Amino acid sequence: MAQGARRTVGQIVVVVVLAVAVAAFLSVAAARHGFFDLQVYRGALVWWARDGGELYDYLRPGTQYGFTYPPFAALLMLPMAYLPWHAAIVVSVAAGVATSAVLIWWLLDPVSRRAGWTRWFAFAVALCLAAAFEPMRETINFGQVNTLLLFLVAVDLLRLLPGGSRWAGIGIGLATAIKLTPGIFIVYLLVTGRIRAAVTAVAAATGATVLAAALFPDASREFWTTALWNTGRVGELAFVSNQSLRGVVARLDPTSPSTLAWLALVAATVALWVWRSRAAVSAGNETAGLALTGAVMCLVSPVTWVHHLVWLLPALLLLVEGGVAAPSRSRRRRLLLAGAIVGYGFLISRIVWAWERDFTGLDGFVFSNTYVWISLALLAFLPVRRAVRADGPPASVVEPSGVAQLDQTERRTPAGQWHLIGRPLTVR
Repeated sequence: MAQGARRTVGQIVVVVVLAVAVAAFLSVAAARHGFFDLQVYRGALVWWARDGGELYDYLRPGTQYGFTYPPFAALLMLPMAYLPWHAAIVVSVAAGVATSAVLIWWLLDPVSRRAGWTRWFAFAVALCLAAAFEPMRETINFGQVNTLLLFLVAVDLLRLLPGGSRWAGIGIGLATAIKLTPGIFIVYLLVTGRIRAAVTAVAAATGATVLAAALFPDASREFWTTALWNTGRVGELAFVSNQSLRGVVARLDPTSPSTLAWLALVAATVALWVWRSRAAVSAGNETAGLALTGAVMCLVSPVTWVHHLVWLLPALLLLVEGGVAAPSRSRRRRLLLAGAIVGYGFLISRIVWAWERDFTGLDGFVFSNTYVWISLALLAFLPVRRAVRADGPPASVVEPSGVAQLDQTERRTPAGQWHLIGRPLTVR
């Protein structure tokens, strides 16, 4: 058997063994949520579209949970009201898996090329690892929309489709109209000087919202005047699944969490994010901007359930990319790859749930907020690299924030571009 054939057989064996190991891990570690959130969405839509009820009056029987998204999201989900339950599950899972797979391919493929990995093998390994990633598996098991929103924002921000620069902002605007939290990417566009894209995003969000208001005036009035402000519909702030700064403060004093302390933490976190985001754009690394903004969104949102942490996926991939690009056997390579492994290890472990019932004491403070600390570490220390010309001398690149970055020589394309992870970069 030729060496190439033996290598392919070996890679197939590795993928099969890894897939079996992940399946065994999921059978033991993964929680079974029975597509709970999908049941809430579909129940509300059936109640509204077929039974004549008001969309935001619906609560899933025996719970406090109802439809919490804007009316534009209800418009996009409306076909679900007419699908059988099992067909709705199939559509939800297929959409989540497909968008996740495409996103991982886009982000990982440049790393595979640079490292000389077999592309299909790297992709298959990454899919197996993503299946074990707690935020990803929670998103699928709940029937959530997180990967769809991340997909929309990434397509827009990284200009992953032909002619993307002409439409910059539309994907972010649509994601914001579906769920308000991606609106922080509009702020990202503003603080990094992309005024035109920010205006386009606001126009897209406004247009989608006005369309929904024209079609569903009663539901729109109810959402913007009442349902949006009813925080009791989303759950308890101190619940251990809330891995945001607000959750940290609430767990310190569940009966009377300090709003002032939370706002102070948010202000400091946003200041750090603005500084690092500008550094990322100055370095031409839009993927780092996506990763940093995803991390800060998880931190400053009042409620960040574990499944929302799929927004950390680009940051973990960037750690891998940085480690691969670092000189072989260098301390930087070891640190970055170790950071990716440790972060990923905690984010598949369900460690926070061990403190679900009692998060008091030092151990409770440290471990019930584990995912918050990971988000903060990624925001503060994620490396931001600048592209340099392939025919230029090697240089130790330093981002504008003053943090030493990795040596890098990028591959030039016929169009005169250099590639960073996920998108081409034209050096002017």
